[in-house]
Amino acid sequence: MRCEIRHTTEYRYKEPAWDSFNEVRLHPSNEARQTVRSFHLHVEPEAEITSHKDYFGALVHHVHVHEAHTFLKITAEAIVDTHPVPDPVPVPFSELRGVRGRYTEFLVPSPRVPAGEWPETFGVRRPLPHEDLPGYLMELTSHLHRRFTYAAGATSVSTPLAEFARHGRGVCQDFTHAMLAVARGLGVPARYVSGYLYSSGGMLGAEATHAWVECFLPGTGWLGYDPTNNCLARERHVKIGHGREYSDVSPVRGTYYGGGRGELDVDVRVYAEQ
Repeated sequence: MRCEIRHTTEYRYKEPAWDSFNEVRLHPSNEARQTVRSFHLHVEPEAEITSHKDYFGALVHHVHVHEAHTFLKITAEAIVDTHPVPDPVPVPFSELRGVRGRYTEFLVPSPRVPAGEWPETFGVRRPLPHEDLPGYLMELTSHLHRRFTYAAGATSVSTPLAEFARHGRGVCQDFTHAMLAVARGLGVPARYVSGYLYSSGGMLGAEATHAWVECFLPGTGWLGYDPTNNCLARERHVKIGHGREYSDVSPVRGTYYGGGRGELDVDVRVYAEQ
């Protein structure tokens, strides 16, 4: 599937701002499941743009606007070909014992995915050692999809996982953090993925950047599970990057002097040819 993506982030300030410095993680990743054909980053007003690859391999652009300005518009345009994802190889849960040492960073707690009895909190049954790992993770995906309600605006990027567990309403990042907490609590290496979703009206979370989980499966590798939409991450999912949690892959974040309290508008459009 060929996906054309246009992501616009616009800040407006009541007073002039200056020395605005932003980290931008919007460049889709090149990997087996997708190929980036083109990427362009446009910034208004004129800005100094540099880039580097972060610890997890994502391409990060640094946008620095020196002069005074009352608005900042960052537009990322990409064309990405996504490729079919094969079904996972059946493997018993016990096979994870031999691989956990290689993926410790995706097993330990992090600020947004703290330690806790998350399987019990979310009403998840614990697997048996001989149980099929890919099948269990799909069951977990379905369970979280049924347990929680997708509600735009119900949470913010700073909402604690425990609060989401109590109220049961949130967005894709909340569903993703919940699945990370359960998977890691059960000893499954799991990482947070930021990206885009081609919806065509039938899937949730396509109005902005989307989030899902990648779990490591012996014999298969990293495989994406989307609890917001109760599915595997296949050709409709375009990956930007991964990390331990949202903070590692937030799309745009930055600082500036002056400006007062800014207003933010984000617009994401994904078009696809199958």
